[in-house]
Amino acid sequence: MEAIPYLALISAVAALGLAAFFYKDVEKASPGNERMIFLMTEIQNGAKAFLKQEYTWVSVFAAALVILLAIVIHPFASIAYLLGAILSASAGYAGMTVATMANARTTEAAKDGPGKALPIAFRGGAVMGFAVAGLALLGLMFVYLLFVSWIEHDKAFEIVTAYGLGASSIALFSRVGGGIYTKAADVGADLVGKVEAGIPEDDPRNPATIADNVGDNVGDVAGMGADLFESYAGSIIAPVALTAFALSLAANEATDEGVISLLMFPMAIAFVGMIASIIGSFFVKGGDSTDSKALSRALHMGTNVAMGLTVLATVAIAYWLFGDGDVFPEDRPWGLALSVIGGLLVGWALGKTAEYYTSDHFGPVKKIAAQSETGPATTVLAGISAGMVSVAASVALILIGVGVAYWGGEQALGDADGFGGIYGIAVAAIGMLATTGVVVSVDAYGPIADNAGGIAEMAELDPSVREVTDALDSLGNTTAAVAKGFAVGSAALTALALFKSFEFAITEADPTRTLSLDVGEVDVFIGLFIGAGLPFLFAALTIDAVGRAANAMIEEVRRQFREIPGLREGEPGVHPDSAKCVAISTEASLKEMIIPGALAVVVPLVVGFIDVDALGGLLAGALVTGFALAIFMANAGGAWDNAKKYIEAGAHGGKGSEPHKAAVVGDTVGDPFKDTSGPAMNILLKVMTIVSLVFASAFV
Repeated sequence: MEAIPYLALISAVAALGLAAFFYKDVEKASPGNERMIFLMTEIQNGAKAFLKQEYTWVSVFAAALVILLAIVIHPFASIAYLLGAILSASAGYAGMTVATMANARTTEAAKDGPGKALPIAFRGGAVMGFAVAGLALLGLMFVYLLFVSWIEHDKAFEIVTAYGLGASSIALFSRVGGGIYTKAADVGADLVGKVEAGIPEDDPRNPATIADNVGDNVGDVAGMGADLFESYAGSIIAPVALTAFALSLAANEATDEGVISLLMFPMAIAFVGMIASIIGSFFVKGGDSTDSKALSRALHMGTNVAMGLTVLATVAIAYWLFGDGDVFPEDRPWGLALSVIGGLLVGWALGKTAEYYTSDHFGPVKKIAAQSETGPATTVLAGISAGMVSVAASVALILIGVGVAYWGGEQALGDADGFGGIYGIAVAAIGMLATTGVVVSVDAYGPIADNAGGIAEMAELDPSVREVTDALDSLGNTTAAVAKGFAVGSAALTALALFKSFEFAITEADPTRTLSLDVGEVDVFIGLFIGAGLPFLFAALTIDAVGRAANAMIEEVRRQFREIPGLREGEPGVHPDSAKCVAISTEASLKEMIIPGALAVVVPLVVGFIDVDALGGLLAGALVTGFALAIFMANAGGAWDNAKKYIEAGAHGGKGSEPHKAAVVGDTVGDPFKDTSGPAMNILLKVMTIVSLVFASAFV
């Protein structure tokens, strides 16, 4: 049983080996002609320059937290925090590097049809997927083994939790900074290019096109990778921390067979999930059809295989670790297997719900497209409505998941102090993210396909190439929505488990103290309202940031069209100043990410040092409103985007028609919803909860 962390460590190394294999496989493919290589290099240089500056800015914030952790908790907590931050940043950088290399190669392969292009785009995304999962699990298992097993440090579990805080810090700034960057460029490119100048998306005449393609990589690849890195690590940390704080464990007390089983179970699920993801990744093969359903089946084959294998292995592990009636007298190990499998299925169902509300195969998106016949106002209203309705379905699913997981935990472990049920909820989150390697691979595929289409347009290739890349890109929007379903579902469950751990940590730090959540108490009531309002303030700050950055971008694109002779007309030898647009997005996004990012860390610390019960109320309020807001924004934004693409494919008058212009406005409104504010909401919830947990002992 004690070998499980070592097995998880080995599976993490295997995942990194697979990422290296896929990297070499993508590198071997042809990047195309000289123009395509030039565009690929421009995008790559812009993305690298942005990430370098972003990580430089974030390092100042990280340094402040390192010092605070060293003073308040322990210097070792600072080391764990730093390791989590560095590995998270490394995963994002690695994914961005291969994504900016795979884009032109996917374009070149698209000349021979989707059968050649889809595997290259997927394997480019798989480098990101397995780098994220591999580095997250490798770092976490190393920290666990070092401080819990080898050193047996008194504050071992607080130190392990600090690793998650490091990952969360980078994820928050990467999501916010990258999201502001990509949407500022996207909005500027769309509003001036498509609506005002009447030129196609990704047209080489548009100065913002390169910045837009850079943004896909820093926001949707590096930002998304850091997000899922943090989610994956957090989902494993949550049940480990819950066990440790609920049972008031010191590292050297984790010797009881039952306690060891509780600590090892999430790591064992991570191990089998990683192996299942590695096997599943080899099942993704392209066909010859550009039909989105055929492409979807091919792309999701890897996820489905990985999920099936994980389900079978979970049952076996539950019976192995909890099947001995001497340790857990209930002798119902199937309960915890049910919790994990329930989490996995609810994550999948949340993804499918997102797909229903964001895919142009279904009613909601077609309704938005139809509403565009009467102008942008009705387009926006239809998208808001679709996003709000999707919240109801997602809330119902998450409640089913929580209920099943809680009941399963009680069946396996009993209901003393509610620990068994909460443990069931905690392991349901790792169930959702056990197949992170292949889920992120499918998600990161999307921006690569999007970039491939941009390069096809800017390199002025045959329209048949763009048809293939558009088919791949349209699917990419849906796969991104599916991954966001997994991310937001796991965020809710992980935050709930970490919240319960925070409650236990308060009592452990001061046995005379219990956390009150009685809304009749004024401090709890105040905290509840602060927490309920925070996600809205966070969303407003990030949307405003996109608006301000986009405004600067729009003015620059207009200036270039006005002042560079022959640019709008596309005269030979006349090129836009793309570097200026890249610089505008970079500067604006870095400046704008500081306040929203700091909010997530500073507010819980300030409230916690004033009143712990108010902090409990704050976390509860933020969890409920943040979850609903994240679902609403992600699905509304995705629906607007695909309604625009549905019209561009020929419906309601096609490109250039009045309904198309209305749909572009809807898509522009949805851009910060789905790619900036919505995804960052998940991290906001977990950052606030994990900050509270790490500093719990200091608060009391």
